[in-house]
Amino acid sequence: MEVIPYEADDAIFKATRADSTTRHLVYRPDRLQIVLGRASKPAVELNLQACEQDRVPILRRRGGGCAVLLDPGNLIVSAAQYAPGLGDNQGHLRRLNGWLIDGLAVAGISGVERAGISDLVIGDRKIGGACLHRSRDTLLYSASLLFDPRLDRMIRYLAHPPHEPDYRQGRGHAEFVTTLDRHLAPHGIETLVRRLKENLRPPSSARAAPAAD
Repeated sequence: MEVIPYEADDAIFKATRADSTTRHLVYRPDRLQIVLGRASKPAVELNLQACEQDRVPILRRRGGGCAVLLDPGNLIVSAAQYAPGLGDNQGHLRRLNGWLIDGLAVAGISGVERAGISDLVIGDRKIGGACLHRSRDTLLYSASLLFDPRLDRMIRYLAHPPHEPDYRQGRGHAEFVTTLDRHLAPHGIETLVRRLKENLRPPSSARAAPAAD
């Protein structure tokens, strides 16, 4: 099984590491793909037989967390910032998830809240998840949002995660997630992409963090 690097956010991460300027991206994946977290174990987090049978591309991102399934029905929002030190990761996640929640509200989707360590929810159902990577005083934040993804593929390719937030309460994928299309109807994903690109401002600067969480 070949696992290749996920490089969609590399350009802003490397540029920010070079000049400390905050940057962000809003984009849709161009194909179906599985993206592993930095420490994900494919044999634990994936239904490998189905992935191999269907020849699903498998990639690995810089950030942590469990495996996710991305397709053109997902929306990715990433940000790179100068962030001294290596601590306060949960604080950075709260701050940047708050930035994205505010941006979604401006784009027409209200009621999004934080849940668990890094999830975004409406009610008790997940609509997105985020992860962080830290290197050389540079932070990379990336959130994947569920607009109108193929939930049947999620069920086919992703195993139940080895770690889950308390609010999930053992629910399977179909009972745990919801999608943003029903909250923006009759508008489609391209409307949300356009609104976020037009209205999402760079996140506020990261403050110096303590040496450890």
